[in-house]
Amino acid sequence: MSILSGIVIVLAALIALLLIVALFVKKGYTIEREITINQSKQTVFNYVKLIRNQDNFNKWNMEDPNSKKTFRGTDGAAGFVYAWDSENKKVGKGEQEIKNVREGEGIDTELRFIRPFEGKADAHITTAAVSGDQTKVKWSFSSSTKYPMNIMLVLLNLEGMLAKDLESSLANLKTVLENL
Repeated sequence: MSILSGIVIVLAALIALLLIVALFVKKGYTIEREITINQSKQTVFNYVKLIRNQDNFNKWNMEDPNSKKTFRGTDGAAGFVYAWDSENKKVGKGEQEIKNVREGEGIDTELRFIRPFEGKADAHITTAAVSGDQTKVKWSFSSSTKYPMNIMLVLLNLEGMLAKDLESSLANLKTVLENL
């Protein structure tokens, strides 16, 4: 057996193993993080419902300040769409649409990724009063991945990476809102 044949057999076995493992790996995920902000619920909600404000706290928006951005509709209202296009592979191309606004309570958005990979995700930001001048903000992100690409959830530790980014974004949001 030649070296080339051995390499081909090892690669085929590795691919087969990954495909088998992918059968048992979950296909969907939800990540949720929260933070308490020293600001009134109304102040916090009025800030987070505006997608344009994410440039000031969202780690993903801050990754490439030079990305091309377009906006359609009324920010803070259902139907508003924020689109981005970046040469930075970490940012890529996509759009975020406000699907629902629960006045004073939360905002639901859909993210549609175009590049470097196609996909959809749902994001929800909710606000709840802890006291008169403290607000708990919860930010969740959920999506699903089809077989066999679901193996990437494990190989890339996607949930762990996204959780760290949500925590960083929430810490940025706290800093911004507590310094208004």
